[in-house]
Amino acid sequence: MTLRAVVQGVGHYLPERIVPNSEFEKTLDTSDEWIRARSGIEQRHFAAEDEATSDLATYAAQAALKSAGLTADDIDAVIVATSTPDLTFPSVATMVQDKLGMTRGFGFDVQAVCAGFVFALTNANALILSGQAKRVLVIGAETFSRIMDWEDRSTCVLFGDGAGAVVLGAEEGTGDTSDRGILSADLNSDGRYRDMLYVDGGVSTSGTSGKLRMQGNLLFRQAVEKLTTTATNALEKIGLSDDDVSWIVPHQANIRIIQGTAKKLGVPMENVIVTVHKHGNTSAASIPLALSVGVEEGKIKPGDLLVTEAIGGGLAWGSVVLRW
Repeated sequence: MTLRAVVQGVGHYLPERIVPNSEFEKTLDTSDEWIRARSGIEQRHFAAEDEATSDLATYAAQAALKSAGLTADDIDAVIVATSTPDLTFPSVATMVQDKLGMTRGFGFDVQAVCAGFVFALTNANALILSGQAKRVLVIGAETFSRIMDWEDRSTCVLFGDGAGAVVLGAEEGTGDTSDRGILSADLNSDGRYRDMLYVDGGVSTSGTSGKLRMQGNLLFRQAVEKLTTTATNALEKIGLSDDDVSWIVPHQANIRIIQGTAKKLGVPMENVIVTVHKHGNTSAASIPLALSVGVEEGKIKPGDLLVTEAIGGGLAWGSVVLRW
């Protein structure tokens, strides 16, 4: 028998405030048509002034626990993927522990920007396979509205706030690709490309949180190539191909990147979970949000083979293949 890290529950949370593209027309030289044509985004959610990343993460965690039929007492570890923590320290994960009433186990954050959830899933998988934890709550949560330059129309219209979460639990499998759970992963980073997507502030430099900066055209060209390669690598590690894929659940950054990657992988768009039009780019939250919505809409079903892939600042990119 082979130990697998299996998704036992999934959930998400979106702040109440919905911001349509038309709202940006009041302050920027932009339009709903311009934003849709270049990104596929129609609206996004922004957190309320009194909502922190840990609040969004906690709501998503509670939904995932409910989905799994579990309580915080059943969880051994909490991993939060985020680039917008409440504070420099302590970690958002420890704040989530407190808000869930969890007084055992451990928690920590992972920072790989938009690829954060893929990196967090891979860490959680390793904890389970090594016996360090039996159940791990893996959360992606962001409040990117707090680091936007509202005068930069090329970036501020693209991002939104939200959170998604999964409960991963140890279960026995047969050791082949028919098993439920995480089957393979592929992680990468290359600091030479850090200027393509970054925040111009930090504790040891400016002493401020800074604002997001992005070279969109250069990043687009890197994204399609690297996302296609990482997904292919993860599938090949276990002897599978794009023909075996039920759903691609990509990072929701830009519809053109999603379409380009699906085309290069040979997967039709009807087999891609798309939420970018409703949520915008929620960075590390986008994949778990899409997973939760895909289940909620009755698309993702037990036994489906999923490929999740993402790229973010660093550059950092990667993919996870799992059977639902």
